[in-house]
Amino acid sequence: MISTKLINAALIVGFVSTASAQDTSMSFFITSVNPGQGADLGGLEGADAHCTALAEAAGSTGKTWAAYLSSSSENARDRIGAGPWVNANGVTVATDVDDLHSEANKLSKVNSLSESGEIINGRGDDPNRHDILTGSAEDGTLSGDACMDWSSSDSSGSAMVGHHDRTGGGDSPTSWNSAHGSRGCSLEDLRGTGGDGLFYCFAVN
Repeated sequence: MISTKLINAALIVGFVSTASAQDTSMSFFITSVNPGQGADLGGLEGADAHCTALAEAAGSTGKTWAAYLSSSSENARDRIGAGPWVNANGVTVATDVDDLHSEANKLSKVNSLSESGEIINGRGDDPNRHDILTGSAEDGTLSGDACMDWSSSDSSGSAMVGHHDRTGGGDSPTSWNSAHGSRGCSLEDLRGTGGDGLFYCFAVN
C-alpha cells in the first residue's frame, strides 16, 4: 500500500513539474478574453499589460510580453522579439520573425491556442471567434488606422484582423494576420464579423 502511494505521489509530482515546464516555456498565445472595450485596448501599453496579466495567471513567469498589434508608431513585427515562439502545448509555431511572416509558420486553429492551452473557436463554431485583431498587413506592418491606435471603440472605425483558423471570408481569408477590416471598433462590432476582440501575444525574451 505504501509503495503504491509513493508511486502515485511521484507520478503527480512529475505531472505538475511537466505542466510547469510547459507553462514556463510558453512564448505565444491568443488572449482568451478581450479587456472589455473592444478595440480600445488602452493603446499598445494596455494591450501588452493584458498579455502579461493573462500569461502570469496561466503560470508563466520571467517573460516580457508584447501584443502583436501595429500602430502609427510601431509595427507588430518589430515589437515581438526574435523568436522562436512556442505555444502552451510546447509546439514551435515560428522560429523567427521571417518564419512567422512566411508560409512556413505553424499557425493554425490547433496551434494558435489561448494562454491556458485551449483551442479558440473558429469558423463553424458557435460563437465564431476567429477574427484576431492585428492592425497589420501580411508583412506585419501597419494597415489602416487600427481603431485610432487601439484607443477607440467607436462603430465608425475599423482595424485589420487575421483568421487564426486560416479560413473564412475577406480579401485574404487564409491569412492569420491580415484577412479583412473589422466592421467597427466596439466589441459588438467585432463580434458581428466573427470575432471577440482577441489578439496575439508573443514573449519578447
